[in-house]
Amino acid sequence: MTDVSIVIPARNEAPNIATLLDGIDAALAPVCDYEVIVVDDASDDGMAEVLRTRRATAPRLRVLRHDRSGGQSAAVHSGVRVARGALIATLDGDGQNPPEELPKLLAPLMAPDSEAVGLVAGQRVGRQDTLSKKLASRFANGLRARILKDGTRDTGCGLKAFRREAFLALPYFDHMHRYLPALFARDGWAVAHVDVSHRPRGGGRSHYSNLQRGLVGIVDLAGVAWLLRRRKKSRPTELTE
Repeated sequence: MTDVSIVIPARNEAPNIATLLDGIDAALAPVCDYEVIVVDDASDDGMAEVLRTRRATAPRLRVLRHDRSGGQSAAVHSGVRVARGALIATLDGDGQNPPEELPKLLAPLMAPDSEAVGLVAGQRVGRQDTLSKKLASRFANGLRARILKDGTRDTGCGLKAFRREAFLALPYFDHMHRYLPALFARDGWAVAHVDVSHRPRGGGRSHYSNLQRGLVGIVDLAGVAWLLRRRKKSRPTELTE
């Protein structure tokens, strides 16, 4: 039985994906039984061929392909839906999230008496990004934290681990991956935080601009704030006598 499913949303990461998969195997082979699901978000840079070649010698690797680009949240959602593991871990396909952080990320979910923990959120330390990207992220995280009060300083980190069933019970919307701590807490789950390292991008380029993130984020933040206010507050208890 598969313990953990690693879900990687990826678009046009042909220069990075093979090295990332090697790192995941090195990090997790001594730790648990796992599978790796790469969700190819309609790449056109040859990544599909790289993955096809890899699958011939990698029995743990599964590949999904979107017929059109749906974005990071759509790719994560597609991967989680077909995952066999009860626990899910995600990381970005660009190689900036070091796979050796995965065991540390999964540990709070695998620990004894961990039933209350639904999500473990990675928090990047020493970010290897441009100054403009870091400043934009700092502003967005600060605004989000003030409005949602989710206790998380870095929701944009791709390194996250969570319970599959709890994730699939969340309301889906594009860009939901940036609001997982608030959404899990809304459903009554405890959220743990783990500091993780960060690497420079190995090849290719980012698919999002700071302006693009900012404009979408304003709408999403308002929507998530509405969801938190409208959450179901009553919880049923079954009578057994």
